[in-house]
Amino acid sequence: MTVPITAVEGTAYPFGMKNCDTDVIIAAEWLKTTSRTGLGKGAFARLRAASPTVFDDPRYAASAILIAGDNFGCGSSREHAAWAMVDMGIRVIIAPSFSDIFSGNAVKNGILTVALPQPAIDRLLEVAQSSMITVDLEAQMVTTSLQDRFEFEIDPFRKHCLLEGLDEISLTMAMGDQISVYEKALDASKPWQPPTTI
Repeated sequence: MTVPITAVEGTAYPFGMKNCDTDVIIAAEWLKTTSRTGLGKGAFARLRAASPTVFDDPRYAASAILIAGDNFGCGSSREHAAWAMVDMGIRVIIAPSFSDIFSGNAVKNGILTVALPQPAIDRLLEVAQSSMITVDLEAQMVTTSLQDRFEFEIDPFRKHCLLEGLDEISLTMAMGDQISVYEKALDASKPWQPPTTI
């Protein structure tokens, strides 16, 4: 299970970096763990070590929204990138486009990825420096306190999973009765095979 998302409101990191790959999000030295906790302190660590970033600016402390540039999450398929962002409190990423693998990993870990055209991203990067942003998943709308409104599309299945807080394990567990019926029927039809049920 993940934490359900209906709407997220607050400050947003005006990050804006294009082609931010998963190695920038969480470097390889952090991949030795299978724990999902504690990775937030490694998120964007190389950028932060080189110079101050929006992640160190107290105006955006604990923001749950990240506004990024085109092709966010490209590079390797490491799921640790999504884990690190969840651990640092990010629930929504808004960008012109995302790597398919990263976007899938994000949703499986309870992060909403919102694709908007570059002019909308430019406006949100500007607004985020002084005003609040709201992302309403049910209405599929990004709004600002300055009356901006940006509608977004999302796959209906992904929307359902995010609204209900469902990951792959909880989706499978919800089908437990149907799986049991199938396994019993399979055992009955092929008695020469080892049983599927225990």
